[in-house]
Parts: sequence; structure tokens; C-alpha cells
Amino acid sequence: MRLLLIALATSALAVPASAAEVENARSLDIAVRGVIRDHCAIGNIADMDFGDLNRRGLGIRARVDLDCNVPFTMTIKGAHGALTHSSMPNGQGPYGGALPYNIAVEMPVRYPAARTVSRSFNSRQLQAGGVISSDGGIATDGMVLDVELGTPSGEAGLLAGSYSETITITVSPI
Repeated sequence: MRLLLIALATSALAVPASAAEVENARSLDIAVRGVIRDHCAIGNIADMDFGDLNRRGLGIRARVDLDCNVPFTMTIKGAHGALTHSSMPNGQGPYGGALPYNIAVEMPVRYPAARTVSRSFNSRQLQAGGVISSDGGIATDGMVLDVELGTPSGEAGLLAGSYSETITITVSPI
């Protein structure tokens, strides 16, 4: 019984080794960590229908949602380098089959101070892909695209028919 009382008394007075170390500490470092994944997202753009291409000075301005929480590059690529005739992109006789265009992009970016990055390309440049950089900024306020049609190819104007072009915009975090 005496042995049991000694064991109980010893266990009641025992202090964990780590508690003694904490009592003598004057400071304590704690590592705190977290992660926010990078993202770049671009909203949908409605198809741009210019209607009758015989009219001069046609253009469409579109606001597009854009949100990137990291610096990025944007690549704009045109499939044909012009609005082209559906079956005769080279035209026929004196009538052309291609209508060039220009596209301009304006993006507000933050560094944290806000400024606007802008760039424009003609449709021929877009065959190889036009590149715009956020110059180290991030985008949270969308962007504006301006597409303006140029002068028709061909000495007599454009060949009758339907014309189209596919423009692909790709946003890539840096």
C-alpha cells in the first residue's frame, strides 16, 4: 500500500517535459501558411454581325469580362487574316473575297495603381497571333474590344456572298 501511495504522489507531482520548456521561453515562432491559386478567366463575347458589308466605316465595340489575379499575356489569333468569302476567299474576277479588319484592345490593369494597357492589330498580323502583356499588372475590371472593318480587296469591291472570320483570344498567366 505504501508503494501505491508513493506512485500516486509521484504521478501527481510529475510535469510534462514540454511544459517546462514552454515556461522558460521568452518568444515563440509559429509558421502560418496558405495558398491562393492563380486564375485567369475571360467572359463570353457575342458573335459580331456587321450585316451589309457594302457600308463603309463599320465597327463594333464590345465590353468583355476579364479577371486575372496574376500577371498575364493575351494572344489574339485570326483564322484567315480577314473576313473571307465562304467559298471563294480569293474572290473572282475583279471582285475580292477578303475584307481586312483592325482590332484594338483596352484593359485596365492594377499594379496596385490602375492604368490602361492598350494595343491594336490589323487582321494580317493576327494570322501569326498578336500578343498583349499586362506588364506585370492584374486585371479585375474587364476589357474593351473594338473591331473596325477595312477596305475591301478587289478593284470592283467584294464578291456577293457570306463572309466570316474566327478570332481566338487566349489568356495565359505568366
